Amino acid sequence: MSARPAGSTGAKRTILDFGAMKERREKIVVLTAYDYTFARLLDDAGADMLLVGDSLGTVICGHDTTLTVTVDMMAYHVQAVARGRKRAFLVADMPFLSYQVSPEDALRNAGRLLQAGAEAVKVEGATAPILDAVRRLVGADIPVMGHLGLTPQSVHRMGGYKVQGRDPGQASQLLRDARLLEEAGVFSLVLEGLPAELAREISAAVSVPTIGIGAGVDCDGQVLVCYDLLGLFGDLSPRFVKRYAELGVATRDATAAFIDDVRAGRFPDPEHSYK
Repeated sequence: MSARPAGSTGAKRTILDFGAMKERREKIVVLTAYDYTFARLLDDAGADMLLVGDSLGTVICGHDTTLTVTVDMMAYHVQAVARGRKRAFLVADMPFLSYQVSPEDALRNAGRLLQAGAEAVKVEGATAPILDAVRRLVGADIPVMGHLGLTPQSVHRMGGYKVQGRDPGQASQLLRDARLLEEAGVFSLVLEGLPAELAREISAAVSVPTIGIGAGVDCDGQVLVCYDLLGLFGDLSPRFVKRYAELGVATRDATAAFIDDVRAGRFPDPEHSYK
């Protein structure tokens, strides 16, 4: 059995830790979480940051995209995760149309997620309205994480979940967007679905930490959807996903064994029955 991770104990992570980790070139570990039980497990293992992702629309609710997720849904899951984690920093995705309409609307919705237990929120893109929303949130002392590259809320505009930034013009725009988000006040940036060289360039060009997902090894940290990491979500397996366990297979096998025992009268046995 391997030793317990050093990160599983110690002081509570705060927003100040992540800039310092970038300076020390210490990798930041981020995982998605959607409920109390997984939050406890991932936190205890030593994750630096938990993200309540709007990916819950696909991996929890079974939708094809994240666009169906609402602020109410996010707040519900944030509350559950907040009760389960003790050390990790907690970020919540702002769902589609919760921050794009106006800075005031963004502030109200972000406030709800912080009241539910989040310590920061994440937004996608860097258009002028989104930059205005970021400034409004930061001005109200709400930490904001940016997200560039393959932004799932823009799936229809992108024509699917496709790698971004291969075109030189698009790569230059993404680099500009990263700098604009930094100027607007984000404390970190998710870089998703980018060529590794471009992600490396962006990571070097901004002072805030970059968190990669399908963007190469040179980002300041990495994030994975916990269901992908554990082999629980088999419908979509992007190239960048490494499955560290096959709990989907183990769950099916365990369930089949339970069904067999019940039907054969082997469960409950005397050991599992009250006397």
